Amino acid sequence: MATSLWAVILTVIVTVIGAFGALLLKLGSKKLSFYPIKLIKNYKLIFGFFLYGISTTLFIIALKGGELSVLFPLISLGYIWVSLISTKFLGERMNIFKWVGIALIVLGVSLVGIS
Repeated sequence: MATSLWAVILTVIVTVIGAFGALLLKLGSKKLSFYPIKLIKNYKLIFGFFLYGISTTLFIIALKGGELSVLFPLISLGYIWVSLISTKFLGERMNIFKWVGIALIVLGVSLVGIS
């Protein structure tokens, strides 16, 4: 089974949605409480879960159009998006090791894509 371009594009979109889901989970964790009323009012946490659910559902759809061995490594692009998003929205800093890690992820995904 060959992997369709739409499945690859959808998987990349899934990684972006998942990265924003992780951001919202991080922001929602600041107000984490196990009291039901406070938990229900933690909109960032709830929306983070929602985005993860959407990304998982879309990934399942993408799997119909391609090989797992091609699509699943693309999920690692989420690490790149999370790194970039966390610098923008959380003020986290990137160091040389993180940049090298991102470069290795890009290299790895490229090698899988070429094959």
